[in-house]
Amino acid sequence: MSLFDDAVLVLKSYEDQEELRQTYLDHLASHPDGMWKACGDGHITASALVIDPSHGRVLLTLHKKLRMWLQMGGHCEPADATLEAAALREGTEESGIDGLTLLPGGPVRLDRHHTPCAWHLDVQYAALAPVGSVEAISDESLDLRWFAYDEVADVADESVVRLLEATRARL
Repeated sequence: MSLFDDAVLVLKSYEDQEELRQTYLDHLASHPDGMWKACGDGHITASALVIDPSHGRVLLTLHKKLRMWLQMGGHCEPADATLEAAALREGTEESGIDGLTLLPGGPVRLDRHHTPCAWHLDVQYAALAPVGSVEAISDESLDLRWFAYDEVADVADESVVRLLEATRARL
């Protein structure tokens, strides 16, 4: 199965945000290249909110280009077999933490936002950090920092706050 086919199946089985979910499916139906950065009309991206429930905190990255505190995430790559694999790869690359595991149950949220390259149709997962894990900043970040749940609204935008709320509801 291709990454495109996996994305369609994941989105068809996602039961929340029905209107936005349909926007994603319509985009893929009309853009065979809709998984890739080269699709100028927008593309599916995958992200992972790295969370440490035992300490009530999340790891956010200060994105180098956008200069915003965000969850880990980005463009799908040809080697990604599934959206889950893309989210886990992005989470691992940008956090420097090995051994992340995605929260069961598929995507936590969808979020469509405009970026300098195009519209991102982000499929958002949550990744659990192993106990005792240590983060390491990547070249895509200006900073990497743990924030207590109640600090996130002070540093991040509404999309990150909604993702954290949805993640905590699933825990």
